[in-house]
Amino acid sequence: MEKDNKKKITPDIDEELMMNLMVDGVKKEGLQLPPEPEPKITETEVVKPKELSQEKQAVRDKIRSKRNSEVDYESTFFKKSDTNARDGKTVYIRPEFHEKLTRIIQVIGEDKITIYAYLDNLLDYHFQEFAEQITKSYNEKYKPI
Repeated sequence: MEKDNKKKITPDIDEELMMNLMVDGVKKEGLQLPPEPEPKITETEVVKPKELSQEKQAVRDKIRSKRNSEVDYESTFFKKSDTNARDGKTVYIRPEFHEKLTRIIQVIGEDKITIYAYLDNLLDYHFQEFAEQITKSYNEKYKPI
């Protein structure tokens, strides 16, 4: 019950970067972060003084989260798992994904954890992050006999 009451702090994840990483892999030059597009303001947009301070705060929060995102990602996904691979089940993945996961673990994780632990952390985060949506979709489609 106490866990439900606490706010969950989740790191901001750049999905496009992760998708590109999965497609292209990690190159010898390392990861290249894509440049952030600057927000465009049209002539029709009028910013009120009160809203401006909220926007500034949002920008500050975004900058802070970007600084901490690398640390948060590593602390979230590159921690040792409580279980062993032999306690789980066998799952087959594409060879390309296996190669990319191995390279990510070797470089970012400094070869300190296993693929099993990394995937376990990814799935744990996924189920925590999308628990409500998964439950809702499941209940909508589940039809008991």
